[in-house]
Amino acid sequence: MQARLRHLMRKELLQLRRDRRMLGMLVMAPLIQLFIFGYAVSLDIKHIPLVVCDRDRRAESRELVASFARSGCFELQGSVDSPSQLDRPLASGHALVGLYIPADFSKRRARGETAPVQVLLDGTDMNSAGVAAGYTAALIADHARRWSRPDLAAMPVEHHPRVWYNPELRSVNYMVPAVICMVLATVMTAVTAMALVREREMGTLEQLIVTPISSVELMLGKTLPFAGIGLVDVCLVVLLARYWFGVTVAGSVPLLFLSAAIFLLTTLGLGLFISTVSRTQQQAMLTAFFVIMPSVILSGFMFPIENMPRAIQWVTYTIPLRYFVTIVRGIFLQGIGIEVLWGQLAALVALGGAIFALSAARFQKRLE
Repeated sequence: MQARLRHLMRKELLQLRRDRRMLGMLVMAPLIQLFIFGYAVSLDIKHIPLVVCDRDRRAESRELVASFARSGCFELQGSVDSPSQLDRPLASGHALVGLYIPADFSKRRARGETAPVQVLLDGTDMNSAGVAAGYTAALIADHARRWSRPDLAAMPVEHHPRVWYNPELRSVNYMVPAVICMVLATVMTAVTAMALVREREMGTLEQLIVTPISSVELMLGKTLPFAGIGLVDVCLVVLLARYWFGVTVAGSVPLLFLSAAIFLLTTLGLGLFISTVSRTQQQAMLTAFFVIMPSVILSGFMFPIENMPRAIQWVTYTIPLRYFVTIVRGIFLQGIGIEVLWGQLAALVALGGAIFALSAARFQKRLE
């Protein structure tokens, strides 16, 4: 059995080497996804266009405006003379934030009174508006603290926030580890889904059927090469994340690869199942896309599961990618180990075993 399985795996690898499109998909897709999520897909909001209406025009109000420009988060697009003129740049998209400082701003501050400042936000992009609102609140609070009068009572509450696990709040630290999840979920499922279908279209499936290879050997021979390639892709992403993007693995690297191997059980099993219900490679690709996209959306990869409706949250418990995303980000960013992640790993093993068993039950060494 071992000799037959070894020869079948060698045949599969040779076929992959000759199929340049498939080989390019296995090697180039992880690199393309890594650079897209590392550079193009960014949750950082910088250079927010700002327009100012400063009716006070004193040292304190000018310093407040200057603090926005120095922060590196805002880019001053210009100033207007009246608050009614703030509408046009916000409506036209030339500005995301409008800052209005009333004429008595400095005088009220000097008397120790509350000096209101109005901030107008373009809520078309909710994410950008929310981040900009947080930036403006922090800058105004810092300005009020620095320009507070020593003869007045101190602020009743003083807070010193600290950010754990990602102190610089770099989105690349959040996005790059998830590339491992995307590679194994999308690429491995798609190429495995086409494995058996390609044999059927090329007319070589009949040759495999008349050989003494068993169904189990044929199934393992079709999946183990892709499992090895998947682990190589994980290694490649980890190295590039470390030496190109500067994202280090805070936790256990062996645990990361063990988790990836367990997750491969689900992706390869799912791809094998798709290949048993598809007749052509095009049909296999469309079915794989139909299965993968909802999994990615509902996994918490980009959108928080807590914000989804309760019924959808229950559905996410059946998605293996949900657990793998939590495991990978926990190992990369938080450095947590199996003592914390054992529940996620157990769920991954259970779902992976069920999916692979279902795929094995449908896998038949016969031409339908």
